[in-house]
Amino acid sequence: MTHHLTKPLLGCIADDFTGATDLANNLVRAGMRTVQTIGVPTDNQAIDADAIVVALKSRTIPAKDAIAQSLQAYAWLKAQGVEQIYFKYCSTFDSTPQGNIGPVTEALMDAMDGPGKGFTIVCPAFPENNRTIFKGHLFVGDVLLSDSGMRNHPLTPMTDANLVRVMQAQTKRKVGLIDHTTMAKGTQAIADKIKQLEADGVGVAIVDATSNEDLKTLGPALKGMPLVTAGSGVAIGLPGNWGLQSSAQAAALPAPAGYQAIVSGSCSLATQAQVANYISMGLPSWQFKPLNWTTQDVPAQIKADVQAALAWAHPLLAQGPVLVYATTDADTLQKVQAKFGREQAGEWMESALAQVCIGLQAMGVKQWVIAGGETSGACVQALNITQMQIGPQIDPGVPWCFAPQHTAGHLTLKSGNFGTPDFFTKALKVLAETAA
Repeated sequence: MTHHLTKPLLGCIADDFTGATDLANNLVRAGMRTVQTIGVPTDNQAIDADAIVVALKSRTIPAKDAIAQSLQAYAWLKAQGVEQIYFKYCSTFDSTPQGNIGPVTEALMDAMDGPGKGFTIVCPAFPENNRTIFKGHLFVGDVLLSDSGMRNHPLTPMTDANLVRVMQAQTKRKVGLIDHTTMAKGTQAIADKIKQLEADGVGVAIVDATSNEDLKTLGPALKGMPLVTAGSGVAIGLPGNWGLQSSAQAAALPAPAGYQAIVSGSCSLATQAQVANYISMGLPSWQFKPLNWTTQDVPAQIKADVQAALAWAHPLLAQGPVLVYATTDADTLQKVQAKFGREQAGEWMESALAQVCIGLQAMGVKQWVIAGGETSGACVQALNITQMQIGPQIDPGVPWCFAPQHTAGHLTLKSGNFGTPDFFTKALKVLAETAA
């Protein structure tokens, strides 16, 4: 398939890793050929895509650092020639009263010039994943954000569901609301409301959305707005502004080659079920058991375990996929954390899985299923991946990707809580079918 080099239209800045892939997935589904970069690229080499998503890890770092990284990404995207900027955050609006969503939004608005730069929207809604906004209040499923599990989040506890209030605490600009009554009247009514809010001195408006239809109605009203801020949901309504529509071509990836490996570090319930499902089918698996480590010289024990895992995998790869995992139940995880400390245990497991990836890559693995956000970050860095082309969806929020100019090949980065129980085998089947 050949096509001429296109200038990217939409430039996205995502505040975390798997969230960037989630956004890219929605853009591809709506017809945009999309490339995701890991961090801000160090060169200005032209990227052939309709949309670029720059993945940062800026959600929970100090606000001033998040601003600096986001402005660096903005400058690089503008140099690529993009027409619109999309700042992507979580559909549960993870932040604190000090930031980072408000301060980053404000810094991006200050950096812009030209018409429309004084106004943007805020809309974390993602109805497909049960995140909706009504009268400015964010719901997770049937409960207010402040009544959901997010109220106990260790880093960004969300105790207020009123997004107008949350955003006003984080920004000097006046915050308004485009509510469901306006949304119900259609695109022109939304565009008129935006003009009215701007005339009233409002700089940022929360947008109600309870369905995908709301997001599709919103899309055309955002045409030409220099900055859009949202979760991944709003992305479904934007490609149409450039005359693009859903097509299999947007998700086309090169044919897969090489051996297959599944590397799982997440201990979420969804991933536990995926590991159990894979093992129940009698497929080959190898587990890290950190409770067997003594507290003396853990790195040497990890090195020995990594070598054992690789020696185990080597003769099996030619027969099909292998699973190497550290996923375990909550009880065992607590014991490991009690023995080594929460942070140290996490770092050691990520290091072990990253070393396994380096070894498996040397053996010819080119199809990767990686489970867990932190694990994905560690493994992608170990494999030296800086750029990924986004392909077809496996489950909501989880697409296949391809690392061009790189020996890594195809990979899918699965957020811990995402995916059906048969995700591991389903993912490899989807990849095989796309090449057929």
